[in-house]
Amino acid sequence: MRHYGGTHADWLDVSTGLNPCPPELPAIPRDAWLRLPDESADIEARHAARDLYGTRTILPLPVAGTQAAIQCLPGILPLGARAAILSPTYGEYRRVFEAGGHPIDLVEDLDALGPAHRLVVVVNPNNPTGRLVRRDVLLGLAEKLAASDGYLVVDEAFADVAPDESVADAVEDHSRLIVLRSLGKVFGFAGVRLGFVVAAKPIQARLQAMLGPWSVSGPALAVGAALMRGDLDTIRATIARRAQGLDMALSAAKVTVLGGTPLFRLVDVAHARLVHERMAQAHILTRFFDAHPTWLRLGLTPSAQADLRLSTALCDALAPGGWAS
Repeated sequence: MRHYGGTHADWLDVSTGLNPCPPELPAIPRDAWLRLPDESADIEARHAARDLYGTRTILPLPVAGTQAAIQCLPGILPLGARAAILSPTYGEYRRVFEAGGHPIDLVEDLDALGPAHRLVVVVNPNNPTGRLVRRDVLLGLAEKLAASDGYLVVDEAFADVAPDESVADAVEDHSRLIVLRSLGKVFGFAGVRLGFVVAAKPIQARLQAMLGPWSVSGPALAVGAALMRGDLDTIRATIARRAQGLDMALSAAKVTVLGGTPLFRLVDVAHARLVHERMAQAHILTRFFDAHPTWLRLGLTPSAQADLRLSTALCDALAPGGWAS
């Protein structure tokens, strides 16, 4: 807005993978605002997460968004231990492990993993490509890493819209498997800042010690518990309809879809950064990638009217004589 003008109301933000049609915000009990979150608030949210993710006897650990957990992950490894990240993917993993003193290998295939890797990160479904690693492959990798005292981190931030390949329910049987889940994506309330870590109790205890007390607010816990006990099937159906609208908009613009999830699509366009800038002139925010100059990621819009606006702007940005020519 500083660079291209307009107000929040003028902009169509498709740069994220959030549900653009969130459910009604649950009522927040007054007490949640008046005191530090107590054990009952914490347990209620953890039980709701357990039931939603099917984690059996494990109560997921609430965190202030999965980013808070990612920041702590380097601390569970000995200093200098090598880690691997299935790439390309969310860039914060590389940043936090390198900042924590860990050498990183960015691997494009799990076959490239070796005995030196003490921790492996797999974002599943992947951001931004939508790549999906099968559940049986992940569980086999978890067993292999555990045999050499290694860890497997599976980031399932986008798994709520495609839960069949989730491994959250298997953590009870794999003591070195760590699964991260996000509340903000499927429900659309990123500002709540709430996620969960599904892991064995010793791992949760180490992460909790690094996070410190009261790391998640009482209102966030209350909202999260209510949302997770709500009607997720209706939310998924709404997301599926919005994804169809996005696909129609992209088809009208004649762009090639490389991959994605029900919450976003990754497309191939020449000079993606210039297309991104051209779209910003129309007050539409997309996501480009410096390392991949033909990649552009677009999330869902909230309506058919917004789909038309997106498609029209994208056609204009790609037109001969435009910035992308």
